[in-house]
Amino acid sequence: MTDDSRTRTRQGPVGAALKRRQVFVEAIRSRLWPVPAAAVLLAVLAGIGMPELDAAVDDRLPPTVAGYLFGGGADAAREVLSAIAGSLITVTSLTFSLTLVTLQLASSQYSPRLLRTFAADRVVQRTLGLFLATFVYALTVLRTVRSDTDDSAFVPQLAVTTAYLLAVISVLALVLFLGHLVRQIRVEAVLEQVRADTCETAARLLPADRQDRPTLPVPPPSPHYVEAASSGFLVELDEHALLAAAEQAEAVVWVSRPVGSPVLAGTPVASWWSLRPQPPAEDEARRLCERVRGALRTGSERTAVQDIGYGLRQLTDVVVRALSPGINDPTTAVHGLVSCTAVLGDLLDLRLGPYPLCDEHGRVRVVLARPTFAELLDLVCTQPRLYGADDPAVLDALLSMLRELAWKTTTAQQRAAITDQLGRLREHIPGHGTATRGHFDELIRQVGDALEGRWQTS
Repeated sequence: MTDDSRTRTRQGPVGAALKRRQVFVEAIRSRLWPVPAAAVLLAVLAGIGMPELDAAVDDRLPPTVAGYLFGGGADAAREVLSAIAGSLITVTSLTFSLTLVTLQLASSQYSPRLLRTFAADRVVQRTLGLFLATFVYALTVLRTVRSDTDDSAFVPQLAVTTAYLLAVISVLALVLFLGHLVRQIRVEAVLEQVRADTCETAARLLPADRQDRPTLPVPPPSPHYVEAASSGFLVELDEHALLAAAEQAEAVVWVSRPVGSPVLAGTPVASWWSLRPQPPAEDEARRLCERVRGALRTGSERTAVQDIGYGLRQLTDVVVRALSPGINDPTTAVHGLVSCTAVLGDLLDLRLGPYPLCDEHGRVRVVLARPTFAELLDLVCTQPRLYGADDPAVLDALLSMLRELAWKTTTAQQRAAITDQLGRLREHIPGHGTATRGHFDELIRQVGDALEGRWQTS
């Protein structure tokens, strides 16, 4: 039994719970409303509780503390709270407008698939939450202020002072938010965020590449098929549920679609075959199909939780959009290819391709389809090669990427993938002038040298 299978078997339930938590956190993190909604709820509770605290400690505070609290009457308290509530709802509207403009810019200038990344920005979520919470808190406290004409006058000094402090903090947050927003719309920041998220996802999902890979089982000529329950993208799979279902049925389950691939309802997404000598009963076969189908979840859009190729798709979209005639920004395309190179360089050290899950005895029970290095490299190279064939800077960046990846390769499959892309790229070079062609010939030679372990320093 390999170390990977031992770890997966021993930590299966814990790992499954952790993955479900990560999926839930990603679902919350990638939406704008949860953090502001939670802040509004806390503000309502604080707006109810602070006046109660004021009433409980009334005239009991030390003079040194009371001197820093709000000292005006009921009318002054109403004016302060009304001013805070009115100004904060205006600032909140401005913040929402700026956020929407940023999302529109990201969609049109970079890629629509980056909207999820911008919506998951914690600074934006927390700033909106702070503004809305201050507004709701001021309104909630305002209802408790009673003047001298009422039966019993009451001015919640602690609550009004807290509203003042929240307003000051909101002003500081607005300044920081504007600075953060300016930075976030820079393409370098966008690319770095996507690169970091993609590398984090790969490091979490993929083990280090070792030579002791379990031998994959050979599917029989006629396995049983599991059809997709709904159309969309395969966004999540429950590894522990798949392994438990295969063990209970004494079968091998092969998931043929990697996470992130489109699926059509009623078409096969997985197959299985029994390890028993006799064929399984009809009820048992149907139950296994239902359990496998339930472990695969589809959605309307791809997410980065379990989708290894999604980040590279985002980065490549930025490259392709920059090469479009309407934008014509090859420098951004080159920056995008540099980020792709960094991601692919990290993936070279991780186990890509079909991934087996073993039971406690080290027998392969589940095989998960995952993209190979050749598929991910083709994803990065194909469209930039087609749309940037007339731009020397883009071709130079592609050849430099292949050279750097060639130096880091560790397997024959990785070297074959780079050699294949080098051959395709060579076909797009003859249209350039003699001097440019000579430069590209030199880069092609350097890629070949890197594949053989030689690096030219000058």
